[in-house]
Amino acid sequence: MRVVDLDRDMSDVIPTGLTPDSEFLFGRMTELTLDRTLGTLREGHRPRVLDVASGVGQDSIALAERGADVIGVEPSSRMTGMATLFAADKPGPMPRFVRGWSDRLPFPDASFDAAFCKGAMDHFDTPERAIEEMARVTRPDGRVVLAIANFESLACRVGRALDDFRQDWLRRGPLRSRRGYDAPSDHFTRYEPELIREQAERHLRVDHFEGVSLGWGMPGWSKWTARMPLGVARGAVASLDRIGRQWPGLSDVIVLSGTPLRSERTSA
Repeated sequence: MRVVDLDRDMSDVIPTGLTPDSEFLFGRMTELTLDRTLGTLREGHRPRVLDVASGVGQDSIALAERGADVIGVEPSSRMTGMATLFAADKPGPMPRFVRGWSDRLPFPDASFDAAFCKGAMDHFDTPERAIEEMARVTRPDGRVVLAIANFESLACRVGRALDDFRQDWLRRGPLRSRRGYDAPSDHFTRYEPELIREQAERHLRVDHFEGVSLGWGMPGWSKWTARMPLGVARGAVASLDRIGRQWPGLSDVIVLSGTPLRSERTSA
């Protein structure tokens, strides 16, 4: 049985302030996701793009401002309403927002040039079905882009090792009440690189598998970056990001993209 808050507005998860490492992570994840979504599409053509789990619409609006014809699909009535209000204040053609489920997208086969889902896959109760649906509604030479949190990142591994040491040797509790290496209660899937690739490759020809950021959530790291001079902090997180790009299995977020595979269930 699907249990979901159809009035959710994300006000409980939107941070009121960002440390340099968080600012970098969210900005870089967004930049790479949107660049991959539009990067290989035909020049001189206004691409039609689907934003799956579009939330309050910030990514849809950003792509519309870059010239895309965007539809955002989202089950929450409150977030869809907020997205519509945010878009109404912007000049130029803006996205349309509709309510719908990621595992049963209300669109015909091959009706989009690209589809993307940023930071929401682990909230879905049937995430692989969502990938299949994104592949179905994207044209055969189009793009499907997924940005997913990695719960086997270097930061998660270090945090788990420290907590194990505290529990096994010091007989003490974890460093934090919410352990960063555990998927939160509103996440249905604890993603790690092998699972991300396995699910995606059943429905996509994967051609990019990239890491974003390194060390986010490491015990004490956010506090250290907040205390550093801003230029030093930004340089440090950017340097770690370059390492994460080389070893995506250790990175904080994985951005994957590819073209749709076609099967009996996914046909153009």
